[in-house]
Amino acid sequence: MKVYSTDKIRNLALVGHSGSGKTSLVESLLFKSGALKRRGKVEDGNTVSDFSKEEINKGISMSTSVIPVEYKDMKINLIDTPGYFDFVGEIYGALRASEAALLLVDASAGIEVGTEKVWNYCERISLPRIIFVNKIEKENVNFAKVVSDLHIEFGKKVIPFTITLGEGESFKGIIDVLNRKAYEYDGFERKEVPIPENRVDEVEVVFNEIAEVVAETDDELMEKFFAGEEFTHEEFMAGITAALLEGTAVPLIAGSADTGAGLDVLLDTIVDYMPAPNDERANIGFRVEEGERHKVDVNEPFSAVIFKTIVDPFIGKVSLFKVVSGKLKKDADIYNASKDVVEKIGGLFNIRGKTQVEVPEVVAGDIGALTKLVKSETGDTLSDKSVKTLYKRIKYPQPNIYFAIEPKSKNDEDKIGTALQRIQEEDPTFISHRNAETKQLTIGGQGNVQLQAVIDKLKDEFGVEVETVPLKIAYRETIKGKSDVQGKHKKQSGGAGQYGDVHVRFEPSEEEFEFTEEVFGGSVPRNYFPAVEKGIREALEKGVLAGYPVVNIKATLYDGSYHPVDSNEMAFKIAASMAFKKGMEEAQPILLEPIMKVEVNVPEDYMGDVMGDMNKRRGRILGMEPQEDGTQIVIAEAPHSELFEYSIDLRSMTQARGNFTIEFVRYEEVPQMIADKIIEEAKKESE
Repeated sequence: MKVYSTDKIRNLALVGHSGSGKTSLVESLLFKSGALKRRGKVEDGNTVSDFSKEEINKGISMSTSVIPVEYKDMKINLIDTPGYFDFVGEIYGALRASEAALLLVDASAGIEVGTEKVWNYCERISLPRIIFVNKIEKENVNFAKVVSDLHIEFGKKVIPFTITLGEGESFKGIIDVLNRKAYEYDGFERKEVPIPENRVDEVEVVFNEIAEVVAETDDELMEKFFAGEEFTHEEFMAGITAALLEGTAVPLIAGSADTGAGLDVLLDTIVDYMPAPNDERANIGFRVEEGERHKVDVNEPFSAVIFKTIVDPFIGKVSLFKVVSGKLKKDADIYNASKDVVEKIGGLFNIRGKTQVEVPEVVAGDIGALTKLVKSETGDTLSDKSVKTLYKRIKYPQPNIYFAIEPKSKNDEDKIGTALQRIQEEDPTFISHRNAETKQLTIGGQGNVQLQAVIDKLKDEFGVEVETVPLKIAYRETIKGKSDVQGKHKKQSGGAGQYGDVHVRFEPSEEEFEFTEEVFGGSVPRNYFPAVEKGIREALEKGVLAGYPVVNIKATLYDGSYHPVDSNEMAFKIAASMAFKKGMEEAQPILLEPIMKVEVNVPEDYMGDVMGDMNKRRGRILGMEPQEDGTQIVIAEAPHSELFEYSIDLRSMTQARGNFTIEFVRYEEVPQMIADKIIEEAKKESE
């Protein structure tokens, strides 16, 4: 593959709901452009963009892949993304590395949740887009209804650049509205046919809608439009590109990835109207931390961003990067501005799926791959060391669902940490953590599909089999009342004796632990005070109800006795721990549970269901905040134990339109009936 100049490059994130046909479209575009002699199929597991074992087995995309398509002496970098929003990190990274998005809509399914989510995100970051209405040949397809639904949902800025000749099983081809030409398709080949007489007026109406949008981009064009004058082809192209970059127009193209219909019009629209990376009006997804960013120009100082890391057990680490300015040559060492280190590169490549093609350089605006970088990670900036540039990192959503896992074999315990670390390098929305308190190994992410994919990957790529186990809650214990107790440790039979005697008051405290002393007359020598405090502190680790750590307690040493020979620090430490146990039992011990603050973002229609469900989870609704996009944020607090599967349940309740964030706020007393069950289970486990 040759090196293309910046103005000959187009970068598009390929996005859409799962099953809309993104991977099939990539295959067909590669076939159409001559890069493939035979198209692969998702069901056969032989597509270019889905190449991991998990993707092949499940028949869905789970990771970003870059697919360059060469067409009319242009290079179109398609960044194929997963459709499941569990893999939202992949989608965000791809959109940031692109100047535009290609949004697929399944004509037989219409607007789906994934369509809405991607559209809203593109709106938020002002990213131009094309809509490709796919599967137009499927039975019961109603193209007019799809267009109408898109207008209702996303506004009149969605403009059909094509309309269909027939639809569903009677689909024959498309009418290219811009060029006022009709085509019938036989597979990937087309022939021009006359526009049917009964469709001429319809074509004219749609053409005038486009012309009006073009006219609004320039005062001279507006005058021309109202004077009834025709625009030149160049004026039309310039006006459409301007409207697209301003966000006032989104071209809609109908076709079929399976039959090949409409793909030529789609490719032409991409190369003619999508922005080149060096177009001054183009959206640059990577913003500098400070100062002014470089122009997207090969003559500027080099800067680039790693937007995706692939960790292959055999090949090693592959870093996908986009050059924002300057160019990178294969014999150069690179400076990582994020980590202030210089790295040697193993190889510089263009990448197509898993195929690597070595290249001499990657220029501004293009996407490449580096191998064998040791310290560089997703989100890092690579730059010219003498002109240091640093780009802002993408803010990824925090995990909201966790699984506890254990390796099936003890031999895998050493391997699992390394494997999880590598998976974390690939996906910034995934985390793994060993809980110091519960001793459980947990994995966290955006949804159960993502976490199941991690479990499968551990087995298939790293040879580590794990099983999920119930998550443990980090409960606490404390006291509600006061107690006044004695702890006495006496051992005086044979040899050196031990003697320690303490009188301690226990009461609730605002602080995690307070220790004071009020000893008069030397009943307990001052040098034993630290031993008493240490004895109580160590005893705090295991409460009397269910063995959970004890918090918010004050201990006051006020009396005791000692033996001039047999007393020592150990004896007083043991006596203090005995006093603690007795003091806890007599001071109304209670169980505490972690309370989480939950902010749920949902469309208005689901408010009742979400609030009702939160009440069933022993939650408290604290308030609601209306959002600019018409959704609401419900602010609530609920026990952690009630939120383990909230991610799955919220998705079901809201048809995946809801999302939430969660954070710890405090501990609260567990209701007695629930506490009794927890205590009983803890006792069984300790037996």
